[in-house]
Amino acid sequence: MEGYKIRHWLTPLLALLMLLPGLARAGEPTLEAPALVLKGIPFEVTVTGTEPLWLVQEDNRQPVSLENGAAIIELVTEAERLALSLQDEAGTVLAEAASPAIAAWLSVVPALLAIVLALAFRQVILALFVAICCGGWLGYGLAGDKLLSSVLDSVNVHVLAAASDAEHMSVVLFCLLIGGMVGIISRNGGTVGIARHITRFVRGRRSAQTTTGLLGTAIFFDDYANALIVGNTMRNITDRLRISREKLAYLVDSTAAPVSAILLVTTWIGFQVGLIDEALGLVDGFDGSAYGVFMASISYSFYPILALLFVFMISLSGRDFGPMLKAERRAVRRQREADDELTDREAIAEEASIDAKPGIPHRALNAIVPMTVLVLTTLGGIWYTGMSELGFPAEAGLRDVFGSSDSFTAMMWGSLLSTLVALVMTRIQGLLSMDEAAHYWFEGVKSMLLPITILMMAWALSSVNETLNTSDYLVSVLSDSLQPELIPVSVFVLSAFTAFATGSSWGVMGIMMPLVVPLAWAVLQHHGLAGDPDAMHLFYASVAAVLAGAVWGDHCSPLAETTLLAAMASGCGLVEHVRTQLPYALFVGVIATLFGVVPVAYGMPWWLGIIICTLAMAAGLRLLGKRADAEEGEPEATVNIDAVKTSS
Repeated sequence: MEGYKIRHWLTPLLALLMLLPGLARAGEPTLEAPALVLKGIPFEVTVTGTEPLWLVQEDNRQPVSLENGAAIIELVTEAERLALSLQDEAGTVLAEAASPAIAAWLSVVPALLAIVLALAFRQVILALFVAICCGGWLGYGLAGDKLLSSVLDSVNVHVLAAASDAEHMSVVLFCLLIGGMVGIISRNGGTVGIARHITRFVRGRRSAQTTTGLLGTAIFFDDYANALIVGNTMRNITDRLRISREKLAYLVDSTAAPVSAILLVTTWIGFQVGLIDEALGLVDGFDGSAYGVFMASISYSFYPILALLFVFMISLSGRDFGPMLKAERRAVRRQREADDELTDREAIAEEASIDAKPGIPHRALNAIVPMTVLVLTTLGGIWYTGMSELGFPAEAGLRDVFGSSDSFTAMMWGSLLSTLVALVMTRIQGLLSMDEAAHYWFEGVKSMLLPITILMMAWALSSVNETLNTSDYLVSVLSDSLQPELIPVSVFVLSAFTAFATGSSWGVMGIMMPLVVPLAWAVLQHHGLAGDPDAMHLFYASVAAVLAGAVWGDHCSPLAETTLLAAMASGCGLVEHVRTQLPYALFVGVIATLFGVVPVAYGMPWWLGIIICTLAMAAGLRLLGKRADAEEGEPEATVNIDAVKTSS
């Protein structure tokens, strides 16, 4: 018994002794610095402890003012290596921190390297791998002994970190489940059935493209769901009507983000309004709501509006130019030139295509019902998660509900239920055995593995860019001495380039909005224009420039998620999609800048800017564009719709 009593008191005593060092360390001062800093670019360090404390950087010794035992201090260095120490009044070193420092311009090298290599060699995975390794080495300060470590870190650190993100995995699961569902409805004849029904209303290539654009505009609530649903729905139809996969990918991509960015009830709106609201908290003297600012900015979102208009110009006119014209002519001729062989990605897409099982009826409902379940469940899930977040209030506006929703969870619910519905319908009708259904579900999943691998590596590169503070460097080119009229165009171009280099439109919005809103208001105040009704269009145009520029850069970048998803859903090679879409995106972006953003900043009404830009696009398309189904000197060819229906 006495032994038991001794052990009874000894156990907590030993535990207390083990905790004492940790308790003692808890009160010690700490100094945290970034893992990497850019020369000449401000960065922040965090200090905790009790005063008096001094922060020493090289020969500079400054007192630290603590609030609630902590302080965040902004510093700048030009040294090859950052060395900091935290000292007490007597000069005793209490804590130290050191980080490598690199030239600021080097932070954009990995992203630009990935883009250049992908476009030059058409090997996206290799390009991303090289860029990730390069970024990892830069993160080590280009230390020679860390070159091998940067290569090894490419997968076990950067890609693993991307795969560990819950939202990233939600997108992956969404893609895999949709791929499995498409595999089932392709084999059970559903996609052939829906193609047969849609072609009844399609009179040729132009009406098929217009139908794709209208469907992309109708599925407005989320850009990811838009790209995957429209691409998978229309791919079989456009193939039969000799419309290139590159054109389908363009139509899908250019009606995904632009629609989600400017309509009033989408999964983007809550994010955008939240950013604007946070940024307005940094502004003194502004009287207005975040949603009101967003609503006012829509009129100045030239690129998303014009991108949608250009989709229908291309579709209705039947004209194309640049690499897209070549792709369309190749699709019309149904033959490949010797120097236009199938790319690896296209060959894989062709091998992964699933034909309907011979001898079974082709019923459109077998595709329509699962896809309807996907759309309605996703919308219902967005509403439910938004209401749950708000606490199921008796009165809640759609804007608030969508802004508070969890779209990733809703998309997974929709893809899972649509897969189950497709499976149950297939088994009830006896179209496929359970083994066949399982086999073709996995075949559909397999078709998603390559694009998901690319998506994972793009996320990993985005993480590397964040470590390298790439966005901070790009944003630093903004000058505080900007003239008010130059703010919108400067923000538009900078946001576009940042989205192009990083591949993240949402990331650009999150970085730029808190900087642009106070900057625009401060410049207006400096010139005595803040609150002036005749000058407020500059403030709204600056907000719109962040959103529009992010979408523009997203359309031009092979690293962007929606670009990857649009190419994947359309069965198009990523590089081929970027090469054919890039001239169109640049065409619309330049016209939006020259005839919309700049003139409107100098006082032209926004509606007149839209009209002039539309006329400029129409004139440019008329001048540059040619019909793919009419060779020079030959009459225009027509598509035999009856033959398409018969083959379906």
